[in-house]
Amino acid sequence: MGVRYDEVIDSLRTAYDGRAEWRDGTAKTPWKLAEREAFLNRLRDGDHGRLLEIGAGAGQDSAYFQAAGLDVVAVDLSPAMVVLCRKKGVDAHVMDFLHLGFAQESFDAVYAMNCLLHVPDRDLSAVLDAVHALMKPGGLFYLGVYGGGVLSGEGPFEGDDHRPPRFFSFRSDEQIQEFARESFEIVDFHVVGSGTLRFQSLTLRRGFGTG
Repeated sequence: MGVRYDEVIDSLRTAYDGRAEWRDGTAKTPWKLAEREAFLNRLRDGDHGRLLEIGAGAGQDSAYFQAAGLDVVAVDLSPAMVVLCRKKGVDAHVMDFLHLGFAQESFDAVYAMNCLLHVPDRDLSAVLDAVHALMKPGGLFYLGVYGGGVLSGEGPFEGDDHRPPRFFSFRSDEQIQEFARESFEIVDFHVVGSGTLRFQSLTLRRGFGTG
């Protein structure tokens, strides 16, 4: 039947707690900065003032969006990461993707960079539904993950530099878009890079219907 998200949360938390300071001190690659800027520009084109970052890590992206004038809330399952977010002046909370404790339709936008690849296939639809419920109609959702090409399957990543090795779920371009369409409209899909660094970038919109 496959692994469930609640089976991998504890090991992910331990892995990210142990590498929090290192990750905070690591500069982001130029293409990640470009992806982030492109999403901010989309938000500036409309009324998207309140943003939730899920899987926020040490909070560099949340701090960037906050400095750009957005009202930002960040969540991460790692308490050590949340401490680093708060040191940057970000309103941050320890939460996992299936227990996002916010009111429905309370965010104009959601940002998720390289975090939902830790959610097994069995629970990805439920996580996307949970994100959908938090967003206002017309809201934008950035979903970016490694996947496609030579990256496929799910399980602990051999050779990982985190301990314990982190669980990853890699999906084809068709699979990730199929999951996305269950809850959102796809505004943009494109691929950055290749090989083991092949990255799938999706900008999604919550529709104006009731579903």
